[in-house]
Amino acid sequence: MATSQIEQQVMLRLNSAEVRYTKGRRLLVQALQQSDGPRSARDLHRDLEEAVPMSSIYRTLTTMSGLGILVPHHGRGGNIRYELAEWLMGHHHHLICRSCGTIDDIELTEHTESIIDSLVSAATEEKGFTAAGHSFEIDGVCSSCAGSG
Repeated sequence: MATSQIEQQVMLRLNSAEVRYTKGRRLLVQALQQSDGPRSARDLHRDLEEAVPMSSIYRTLTTMSGLGILVPHHGRGGNIRYELAEWLMGHHHHLICRSCGTIDDIELTEHTESIIDSLVSAATEEKGFTAAGHSFEIDGVCSSCAGSG
């Protein structure tokens, strides 16, 4: 089985921290690579058909977040969902359903990104703050929830 470029980058980051790239960690990275948005520990456990114990999933999420491989997104009710960091997956934003909590990744056009960058610059310059990046989240109701209401 060929190792993806993302997996190679994850392996390098883990090796530099003297952390092994186990089968469970590899499966978790692959599941996150294939998802259409951030996933909770339970989601990942279900996605992996329980092939990785829940305790290992939690340890892996903690370890990889600490190493900057994963980014946690804190949602309503203390629910935390994780995704691969931007340096691995590229810059994107999120649509967050207020009803079911689903988070979908979206990519904006270059033109729209430049408008957001201008807004970020205007907002940060007032405070003398130097922005290192931004994230843009849109709250609302997904089509599944809107159709069931």
